[in-house]
Amino acid sequence: MASLLLLLPLLLFFHSPLSYSNPIILPLKTQKIPSSSIPKPPNKLFFHHNVSLTISLSVGTPPQPVTLVLDTGSELSWLRCWKSPKYPSFSPLASSSYSTLPCSSSTCKTRTRDFPIPPSCDSKNLCHVSLSYADASSTEGSLAMDTFRIGDSTRPGTIFGCMNTDFSSSPQEDSQNAGMLGMNRGSLSFISQLGFPKFSYCISGRDSSGVLVLGDSDLPSLTPLNYTPLIQISIPLPYFDRVAYSVQLEGIRVSNKLLPLPKSVYEPDHTGAGQTMVDSGTQFTFLLGPVYTALKNEFANQTSRVLRVLNEPGFVFQGAMDLCFKIPVAERVPDLPAVVLMFRGAEISVSGERLLYRVEGEMRGVDAVWCFAFGNSDLVPMEAYVIGHHQQRDMWVDYDLQESRVGFGPAKCEVAAQKLGVGV
Repeated sequence: MASLLLLLPLLLFFHSPLSYSNPIILPLKTQKIPSSSIPKPPNKLFFHHNVSLTISLSVGTPPQPVTLVLDTGSELSWLRCWKSPKYPSFSPLASSSYSTLPCSSSTCKTRTRDFPIPPSCDSKNLCHVSLSYADASSTEGSLAMDTFRIGDSTRPGTIFGCMNTDFSSSPQEDSQNAGMLGMNRGSLSFISQLGFPKFSYCISGRDSSGVLVLGDSDLPSLTPLNYTPLIQISIPLPYFDRVAYSVQLEGIRVSNKLLPLPKSVYEPDHTGAGQTMVDSGTQFTFLLGPVYTALKNEFANQTSRVLRVLNEPGFVFQGAMDLCFKIPVAERVPDLPAVVLMFRGAEISVSGERLLYRVEGEMRGVDAVWCFAFGNSDLVPMEAYVIGHHQQRDMWVDYDLQESRVGFGPAKCEVAAQKLGVGV
């Protein structure tokens, strides 16, 4: 399966302090990183986000075009600031509006309190930040400010990380993106700095077209949404991300059968481990070990007559998914029982091909290898449940910061885009 660049339109509705009567449309892309670019031992792929949602905008004066990964699981937006003939980057020396933040600044001291790693002072007295991610990638650099341009709008003084070290575990991913656009609830996230009350998106499972809306829109006319409240824990806990879009998972059904697990298994413990996060920056959905095992066994049992298990104990897709199947290339994925993620007041029903993922480059004779698109958090490892964007396809997802809630609803993204006046 070749590497793909799939275009999605981006719809922006601006509110105070940015006010526009007409929406601004920008391209959003789904980038697929070929598995051949990811180093791996035999029969095993390292945990890696090989599909990313990206947005193109420009930064600096004069404007420098950059492409960034859209990540609702991260706070600080950042750009690669070191020059490389292989990787896209931002040049601060070429921008007259660029400035750095000293470690004595109030931003460095107070607005970074939710960073996993506290900032420090570097040798130039700048606010030094370090970021790390679940796939073992990391980057570090300094806090800075510059003008971000989205379409015809301009946002001066936007705070971001100007990073001077490599980031991704995949050189292929590095060669396509210049950094990350942080969209969580932290005070330094892109959505918080721009002051939008909400944002939402719809990613089609049919042809990868869709819409992303920054700001408010008439969502009820597009699709009915059910909302679940964001979980708030005021006291700092070592494993709880207070600025993530954390919701409460209460149970999982396979078809009509509820997994026989107590609700307590889905709740964060006294350390904060076990929270459930909605994350556009993670491709698949990850569940803590006991829940993953119960779901895997029930799904395998209910599909035993229509799917052939791979039966290769050494094969673990992305190091976290060990339930895989063989499906003839000439055949379509058969009808499968839906997996329903149950939250307080809302559900996500995952059906069809959203339940599986075809592993690129893996063939067994005339059969392609498909894996169950849910991973074991314990194998990554990460101490959380994470709802990835693969399971968010074919639905509208609304992040309502003003009301502190997240909404879900089944949607045909092409129809929704047409109602919003966006051609896809």
